[in-house]
Order: sequence, then C-alpha cells, then structure tokens
Amino acid sequence: MAEMKEVFDKAEHKMSRSIDHLEEEYAAIRAGRANPAVLDKITVDYYDTPTPINQLAAVAVTEARVLTIQPWDISVLRGIEKAIQMSDLGVNPQNDGKIIRLVFPPLNEERRRELAKEISKMAEEAKVAIRSIRRDAIEKLKDMKKNGDLTEDDQKQGEKKIQDLTDKYVKNADLSFQRKEKEIMEI
Repeated sequence: MAEMKEVFDKAEHKMSRSIDHLEEEYAAIRAGRANPAVLDKITVDYYDTPTPINQLAAVAVTEARVLTIQPWDISVLRGIEKAIQMSDLGVNPQNDGKIIRLVFPPLNEERRRELAKEISKMAEEAKVAIRSIRRDAIEKLKDMKKNGDLTEDDQKQGEKKIQDLTDKYVKNADLSFQRKEKEIMEI
C-alpha cells in the first residue's frame, strides 16, 4: 500500500504544479490594469547578469493602471527602460530620471476577446496535462496489479481515487480560467 500512496502523492504533486504554472502564466497577462507580475519575465542586463526587474527596483501600483519602478541603483534606470521597450509588454515606459512609470491603456473589446481565447487555450493545456498525469498514474496502478502488488479491488479503488483527484484539479483549472476571464472582460 505504500507504493500506492506514493503513486497518489506523486500524481497530486504534479497536478498541483500544473495549476501553479497556469496561475503564473495568467499573472503575466496584462488585463488593462497595472499588475507587477507582468514584469516577472523581463530581465535586465545588470553587470553582465540577466536580473529580474523586481530584484533591481521597487515596483509599485500607484494607480489602477499605473505601475512605478524605482531602481535602488539609478545607473540601471536606462537598462530597465530598454528591457521594457524590447519586451512584448506593449507599454511605453516614461522615464523621469529617477522613476519609470508604465501607464497601461484600457483594453479594447477586440483585444479582450483575443486574451480570453488565449487564456482559454492555456486552461485547456493545463487540463490536458492533468489528464496525462491521471493516465500515467492509472498505468502504474495496472502495472502494480500485474506484478501482484495490488488486488483488483485495490486497483479499482485506486483508479477511482486518481479520477477524483483529476476532477478536483480540472475544476481548479476551470475556476482559475473563470477568474481571469472575468478580470479581462471587466471594463
């Protein structure tokens, strides 16, 4: 039974990581309001080392659609500005010599619909990954039964438990999608 518990624990851990990954991808999507997470994937060349902006500066939301970036070392201000311009963020940084301001324009209807399709696809990919984890776990249970480590009843019980776990994480992916979709479609 210890092996069976290991199969469940491993499957649950992987499914949980799939949801975490989905949440991280959603955080990086700009939804018409300022969110420091949109800068997470942007790095600045700081003394020949690619460094995330949040490790070089204080990032704050000053207004609903304004993000301010105040570097601790003013010499890196130009580098941050360039990195943001080179990224696919779609916002032009305003540099006043001490602080960089990012003003996020409101999204138009067409862009909202595009983003909704994009996040729907991301949720679907997460659900496919979760179902793939389920398939692998069920295969392991079948192998264990074939090797004589499990009875048929234990295998059936295990498969049901894996399916319940899958249903739970697929539902989490759907809820995550619904939250992000609501945020995007809000004007």
